[in-house]
Amino acid sequence: MIATPHHTASEAGAKVLRRGGTAIEAVIAAGAALTVLYPHFCGLGGDAIWIVADSSGRRRTIMGIGQAAEHLPVLDAIPQRGPLSALTTAGLVDSWGEALRYSSENWRGTESLATLLADAIELAAEGFPASQSQKHWHAFRANEIATWPGFEAHFVTEGIQRQPQLASVLERIALYGHREFYEGELARRIANGLEAAGSPIRVADMQKTAAQIVDPISMVYRGIELLAPPPPSQGVTTLGIMGVLSNFDMNKVDPSSAEFYHLCVEGVKQAFLDRGAIADPDFVAQACGDWLSDVVLSRKAAAIDRQVARPWPAIHQTGDTVYLAAVDHDGRCASVLQSTYYDWGSGVLLGDTGILWQNRGAAFSVDPLSPNVLAPGKRPFYTLNPGIGLRDGKPHLLYGTQGADGQPQTLALLLSRLIDHGFDTLSALSAPRFLLGRTFSDTRDNLKIEAPAGDSVIEKLHAMGHETIAIPALSALAGQAGVIRLNSDGWIDGAHDPRSDGCAIGI
Repeated sequence: MIATPHHTASEAGAKVLRRGGTAIEAVIAAGAALTVLYPHFCGLGGDAIWIVADSSGRRRTIMGIGQAAEHLPVLDAIPQRGPLSALTTAGLVDSWGEALRYSSENWRGTESLATLLADAIELAAEGFPASQSQKHWHAFRANEIATWPGFEAHFVTEGIQRQPQLASVLERIALYGHREFYEGELARRIANGLEAAGSPIRVADMQKTAAQIVDPISMVYRGIELLAPPPPSQGVTTLGIMGVLSNFDMNKVDPSSAEFYHLCVEGVKQAFLDRGAIADPDFVAQACGDWLSDVVLSRKAAAIDRQVARPWPAIHQTGDTVYLAAVDHDGRCASVLQSTYYDWGSGVLLGDTGILWQNRGAAFSVDPLSPNVLAPGKRPFYTLNPGIGLRDGKPHLLYGTQGADGQPQTLALLLSRLIDHGFDTLSALSAPRFLLGRTFSDTRDNLKIEAPAGDSVIEKLHAMGHETIAIPALSALAGQAGVIRLNSDGWIDGAHDPRSDGCAIGI
């Protein structure tokens, strides 16, 4: 099975699975297609984080995260858009190369990168109907987009979207390999385009970019071992929420009740208290063991009042991404997020390449006392945190979501509904969600609930002290998630979010 936020990308990955390819190979094909189909959320100018696992007990994380340029400008503040937000290189393409190597060495994969990029090349060259998601975010950012050079002429709001320059770039990667993006003639073109736009990234920075393969971090929730990427990812935050919730009998709490939402929200608040310390472990020591210790998690749970909301001012991180996952015929799994950070990234389109660069530099701080302060060669705090849940050491759940700060919040709801309450995947994805904190359209630190105004759940949460507002059912603010579940009887069920243009395809 494969699940992605666009049905055409799902089909690109499904074709690989039908011919006997591995989950990694299927995700590369689908992920490449998404760089074309979902340009507002991911692209070659962005990053990716992977978790892969199989029934033999192997589990690894591939951290395809670009690093800050070696020669940085002096900044009093980092812009959210534009060339001075494009401060980091892009790790997606190198993550494809590392993942494909892992597939070949450990899963007997035989597919070539050239074959896996074929659908993406065709889509970019021949065109496709612009997705509803692309139309939505193009309209949402219309005022900003008007100020981005070359942007409006490149991306359509209606009709067929073609990207011939991007097709040529993908063809060059297919011909010369993934390192062409970082060390070849293509790398020089990319670096020249970034320099011309005003970014500090140079060829030498591209050459230093390399995905890291590391162990995931983990914790056990109700007998399921949850895997998450380590810092600088906020995967530890998702595990922290579940660790706090493990101190409550969540399986006895009605999942549609105000009490259920209250406990999840308060668990989020407790886990987020440590999030400001997450940073690049190559620069700042990370205390994941302490943050996820039974003593700390029990103390956080004890601090939750089951009747009263904790006051909540918190720094908000925005961002957008795509989640995709696959399981192959041997039960080997890949759970992946690709991103250019904000919708439409930095807004910097590299002229003759068609590549839209990420604004991940905006995730850094300029505060010299911050663990996440901008520095040469450093990776920023990272919102991406795909997950895999293991039962008896074997893959059982694959999950992840788009949504920056909302990612751990959505995952906590999904995991409790799936594990504590036995929801099927589509029901879990379709059920109402919440989002704590500021968003694009609301700068207040309130609690947004997918429910009608005046709903009894909202009224009860408000009475507990939550500043609640209603947002529409299946709101774009609630993120686009995906889930695949491998059941003990051999059946697989999966779905991608009804808030997306996607689907899961079983083979």
